[in-house]
Amino acid sequence: MNLLAIEIGGSKLQLFAGTADGKILDRRRFPVDRAAGGKGIRVQIEAALPELVAQWQPRAVGIGYGGPVDWRAGKIAKSFHIEGWTGYPFADWVAKRTGVPAFIENDSNAAALGEARHGAGVGCNPMLYINMGSGVGGGLILDGRIYHGAPPGEVEIGHLRLDRDGTIVEDRCAGWAVDRRIQSEVQTHPESMLAELVRKSPPGCEARHLRLALAHHDRLAEQILGETMDWLAFALSHVVQLFHPEIIVVGGGLSLLGEPLRARLATALPRFLMDTFLPGPRIAIAALGEDAVPVGALTLAAERMKV
Repeated sequence: MNLLAIEIGGSKLQLFAGTADGKILDRRRFPVDRAAGGKGIRVQIEAALPELVAQWQPRAVGIGYGGPVDWRAGKIAKSFHIEGWTGYPFADWVAKRTGVPAFIENDSNAAALGEARHGAGVGCNPMLYINMGSGVGGGLILDGRIYHGAPPGEVEIGHLRLDRDGTIVEDRCAGWAVDRRIQSEVQTHPESMLAELVRKSPPGCEARHLRLALAHHDRLAEQILGETMDWLAFALSHVVQLFHPEIIVVGGGLSLLGEPLRARLATALPRFLMDTFLPGPRIAIAALGEDAVPVGALTLAAERMKV
């Protein structure tokens, strides 16, 4: 059974063809023009769908959207990145253009399902997924199913408050927040390897330089990663205290830092946990990498078709 998947994030749009077991057969990637808003993204999707539908003859479409959704109604609740999505009946819009049922989830929920079925969370219950990309999101798999709160959303880890003044996790741990931190710190640490890498590269996505700088034990890179993981561990401790997952799977662009990020988070988290929960959940990097959302969306479509 062939299926389609759509991933809409803050900086990228992706469309996929694949199978019910999460195998990706075809993919199309497009940059997102934020100024064009939701309407611009829909124009891109509408242009790409006919060829994919004709070639793969899908039975259903799974959608992972980067923001709160009402999955039962098939509507997008809000976008924190791009205007023009609030209240939009996107599942119906996609179904009308493909001729098959369409099902929508928050992108982190979709990624959580993908990792639970085909990635690092296989066999774990509960399994918590956290996305560290343009924003910070979360998804919880409980007894094999996506945990849903009352509409329009749940497990919005990125919006947990870190203090009473309103600082949230995204302000410290999202990709753009780390970029901003690096931009500031390299001005006062021009001798660091991280600063040298930033100077030699076009501006933007400064976090991509952390991996090489960490490999060379650059002190500034280690400090930034360590403090970022401390903030994330503090936030995750509240989730662990509430749900006590067996494993926490970390995905998104920052997770591509790999073992340095995993190890620092695993070291930081136990400091914030109650004694009876020690040593805490196992920490793993998403096994599906940047394909966690589309694999999850394909899985979502297949499973919803059976309900």
